[in-house]
Amino acid sequence: MLYTPAFAALFLANLLMVASFSSFFLFPLFITEHGGTHQDIGIIMGAFALASALSRPWISEMIDRIGRKRSFTVGCVIMTTLPLTYLPLHGPLSEYYVALLLIRIIHGIGLAICFTSIFTFIVDIIPVGRLNEGIGMFGTSGLIGMAIGPMVSEPILQNFGFSPFFLLTAGFAATALLLQMPVKDLHHQQPSTLQKLPSFFSLLKKRKQLICGGLALLFGFGLAATGNFIAPFAQERGLSYISLYYVAYSCAAIGVRFFAGKLADRIGENQIIPWGLLLAAGGLLLVPLVYGNLLLLVVGFIFGIGHGLLFPALNAMAVRDEPYAIRGKVIGIFTGGIDTGVFCGAFILGMIGESTGFTALFLCAGGILLSGLYVFRLRPI
Repeated sequence: MLYTPAFAALFLANLLMVASFSSFFLFPLFITEHGGTHQDIGIIMGAFALASALSRPWISEMIDRIGRKRSFTVGCVIMTTLPLTYLPLHGPLSEYYVALLLIRIIHGIGLAICFTSIFTFIVDIIPVGRLNEGIGMFGTSGLIGMAIGPMVSEPILQNFGFSPFFLLTAGFAATALLLQMPVKDLHHQQPSTLQKLPSFFSLLKKRKQLICGGLALLFGFGLAATGNFIAPFAQERGLSYISLYYVAYSCAAIGVRFFAGKLADRIGENQIIPWGLLLAAGGLLLVPLVYGNLLLLVVGFIFGIGHGLLFPALNAMAVRDEPYAIRGKVIGIFTGGIDTGVFCGAFILGMIGESTGFTALFLCAGGILLSGLYVFRLRPI
């Protein structure tokens, strides 16, 4: 059975944890309000993703050793606490730049623990024959959370400022922490059974995981463009409802999963991935044409369809036929690839945006994501 009470509890916990995270898509507005530049956005937002990526090997080992539930609990505690540390930050950005980077690093580690542990947890309880459907439908929790976060936090930010905004994001994560408490990690093995298992880096050397991680990295590069630069882009173009993009994005990615997951389980994820790459890249390449709210909605919808196809299919390809005892590391490679791409994208795209503007930034992001079609052809058959 796929849709169990444990599935539902983890679904809601992930939804709220992602709502906390996605609210910070608006954090570039804090950076610019306090005197930051496009490059500062890239560095500060990228530090979050870099910490997530660099911590992934030990996080993956931790999940396989102490269990999925304990790991997710640790991550939720960090995600609840860290938004509160932004509250004392006032005045010019230069006065607390280093402190802000440190906060972003710890915040990023918390998110890495949450994402890696909960996706490993959910794969453990999904029937093998419904892997694409299960991952895809569970992933809608993140997409709903991605829409709810900016949609709820943007009016709070506009009407009351950043302090209530940070309290709201902490509240989202605290609720996620409470929701996952009743779920038991029934499959957890004792550490003595895990001593001779392959390491994170030895798994990464395998062709399958190297290709999956590489495609995840390119996907993360595209996510960096949408997560870090859509808000300041829309603000520069004078668009009034920035959250409209994320609502369209999330609705499209959710809608496509109601049929794409079952289709992928029937025909295989290898038939779905190229279409996901094409649509996600196409959404980014169209962003420079946006001068109104309707077009902002359209490009969000296109990228959302690409995301909705790509994420569960790549995840299923990575974990298919992999044993329980190493799934934490496999999910760590996949999610770590995304975070590495988000970091590289935030840093590189920030420099491009600073020197040549948003048009070149989004064209570059779309082109890099499109190169995934070549990488995909290198996978083991």
